[in-house]
This record gives sequence, C-alpha cells and structure tokens, in this order.
Amino acid sequence: MNASTFTARVVAGTAADLTASVTAAIAALGGPLHGGASEAAMQICEGLGSPEGAPDGVRGMLERKEKLYGFGHPLYRAYDPRATILKRLSHELSKNGGEPNWYAITEATERTVSKEKGLYPNVDLYSGSVYRYLGIPKHLFTPLFAASRVAGWAAHVVEQHLNNRIIRPSAQYVGVPRRSFPARTPS
Repeated sequence: MNASTFTARVVAGTAADLTASVTAAIAALGGPLHGGASEAAMQICEGLGSPEGAPDGVRGMLERKEKLYGFGHPLYRAYDPRATILKRLSHELSKNGGEPNWYAITEATERTVSKEKGLYPNVDLYSGSVYRYLGIPKHLFTPLFAASRVAGWAAHVVEQHLNNRIIRPSAQYVGVPRRSFPARTPS
C-alpha cells in the first residue's frame, strides 16, 4: 500500500472522519518521495537544460549521490506500465510543444539512467513533461496528482470504517541500549 493510502487508513482507524483522513493522505502525498516526485523529476529535467546536456548532468548527479526522482518503484521492478503510456503521450505532445523539447530531455535522461544505473522510469518521470505540454504549472503537479487519488482514498476510508480496527504498526527501538540508573537515596 502506498504511503498516502496507508495514512488515510491509519487516520480512519482512529475513527476520524473522511475529511481528516483525506487531509492526512494529502499531507503524506506532498513529499518528493511520493506525490511530489513528478515535480522533482521535472526540476531535474529543467536543470539538465537540453537532451545533449542530460548525460553529463545525470552522471554529475550520480557522482554527487543526488536523488534521481522519476526512477525505480517498489512494485514495478521493470518498466512501470504507467510510464509507458505517459512516455507515448509526451512524445505525441512534443511534436507541437515548442522548445525546450521536454520529451527529448526526459528521454535522454531515461537512457542515461538506464545505462549508468539500470533503473527504469516510474510514473513520475514522464508525467512532468506531459503536464508541462498541457500548460500545467509545476507547482500544481502534486495537487493534480492528489485530486486523482481522492476517490480511492475515500473508498479506503469507507472500507476501514465498515470493519474498523485501529492500525498499530510495530516499531523496533534502535536507540541507546538499557543502562543502569543510580539507586535513589532516601532523604
């Protein structure tokens, strides 16, 4: 289960209402490791500037151990099927998209990451160029993604409420080991 959906269910499990549960899901979606990844991937492509600059730019990011947003997925070990569709749409839109050619930059980024790291794109890599071709400002990428998930979150919340049990993920303490405390002296 992805982070935002899990968050909605955890909050719903406390018997919180739909509004609170969906609001929590939106908050979980906001980071670049989840819903904000398309915005972060587009920012990388903007920084690369051109298809010709992508290979050296990507290699520089790898040398500096910077995060490459838009690649890899915990469930899709090969090519994310959503990325296949978005790549095709980005290519079609690029024909009348003007410059810079976001598809060409994104595709050059994909080729370089594949060659250097063996990683496949996820839904976030090509969604940025598609959104850009559609005239959607970058700061609205994550809210648009959130809007598409509200129905699913709501369904999870309703399901959680129907047979509710509080969700208590387990955790393991990894801090300082037990230590002795001085005996208390009576006063």
